[in-house]
Amino acid sequence: MTALAEEVAPVVADKPVPEPVSEPGADLDEVLWQAWKALDLPEGYRAEIIEGAIEVSPTGRRRHGVLVNRLRRALDAHLSRSGYAAHQDVNVIHRHKPWIPDLFVAPLDLDEIPDEEGLGVDAAGVKMVIEVTSPGHRNLQRDRVRKRREYARAGIPVYVIVDDFDDEGAVLVLTSPDPKKAKYTDEHRVPYGTDAVIPEGPAKGFAIGKAIVVP
Repeated sequence: MTALAEEVAPVVADKPVPEPVSEPGADLDEVLWQAWKALDLPEGYRAEIIEGAIEVSPTGRRRHGVLVNRLRRALDAHLSRSGYAAHQDVNVIHRHKPWIPDLFVAPLDLDEIPDEEGLGVDAAGVKMVIEVTSPGHRNLQRDRVRKRREYARAGIPVYVIVDDFDDEGAVLVLTSPDPKKAKYTDEHRVPYGTDAVIPEGPAKGFAIGKAIVVP
């Protein structure tokens, strides 16, 4: 997408023209939001706004899909009769910043937590997000660094990263978000082969173990 700036003749005035007052970054956020809504992507691609940029990525590889679906099935069993469920392929939106987590835990009926424009769900109603990493430096940085900060800014209580590329594989469970500092203050890294247990929220006690992560 290319924006062309139209040349405008200078304004001559007897007095200085005051600069418009706006919140820093507010204009860019709105431009990105409108651009994101106008995107028409080919099938198999998704777009998110992450730290001031629209990022387009393809759907995951087979291994990625295997892990996501194992997690979803196990989570749904764990959450049965709780009023919550595991969801995927839905926009999670916080202040005009849409993300599409691989999985997230929220009320069974997503109509309980709509966003303002009906384009997804409000991040304030999301209790946990899970990302399964994909190969490539930029992909790994997105889940390990940029999305980690964004989810903390949104105050999402639990962020789980299932990471095939952390040494021999590891699950990182992040809790206690500090939105002002854009960080999670508690983290627990568990190598593959040992159960990583969710410590709080509707999925409390859910274990990510060998049955899910081992090929």
